[in-house]
Amino acid sequence: MSKFERYNIPLKELKTETQVFEFDLDENYFKKIDSPEVQHGNIKAIVTVRKKTGLFDLNFELNGIIQIPCDRCLDDMNQPIQYKEKIQVKFGDNFSEEDDIVIVPEADGGINIAWFLYEFIVLNIPMKHVHAPGECNKTMVSKLKKHITRQRTDDDDLDDIDFEEDEIPTDETTTDPRWDGLQNIFENN
Repeated sequence: MSKFERYNIPLKELKTETQVFEFDLDENYFKKIDSPEVQHGNIKAIVTVRKKTGLFDLNFELNGIIQIPCDRCLDDMNQPIQYKEKIQVKFGDNFSEEDDIVIVPEADGGINIAWFLYEFIVLNIPMKHVHAPGECNKTMVSKLKKHITRQRTDDDDLDDIDFEEDEIPTDETTTDPRWDGLQNIFENN
């Protein structure tokens, strides 16, 4: 018995033209996937399979929350997931993906969607994921404020952290004199 057997959809055995499958993607699912991007979450996946002539349409609808580390403070944060996707599946000799169609061996009689579900979740994670303003770990934010060096003209995402005016370094910030000699490196070339 495969660890992802419960995510098999028996396409050959569909009794009606349209059938709905529901999956709860919980801690056990993410533990079995064993991938670094997402390790915790609770997602409800509804897969509607529509049988057509020589083809199957699989419509995925994912709703729930995953836990991922905040890019700013590294504490876990809840990231909502709401995603819809559609793939087409047809039978063939070997498993392959051509254009927008997934080909599964006819001898298998179905498709395992465990990895597709995970890919859809990971693709739905924003490039940058941070807590809402004021929800980051206060200790980490204070350390960031202590160690950050930037100019006023920089336009980054630390703007939503409550930096007081006197805490923002300016061009007049003193530097370590050992590094001052490097300032001339570009002028000498």
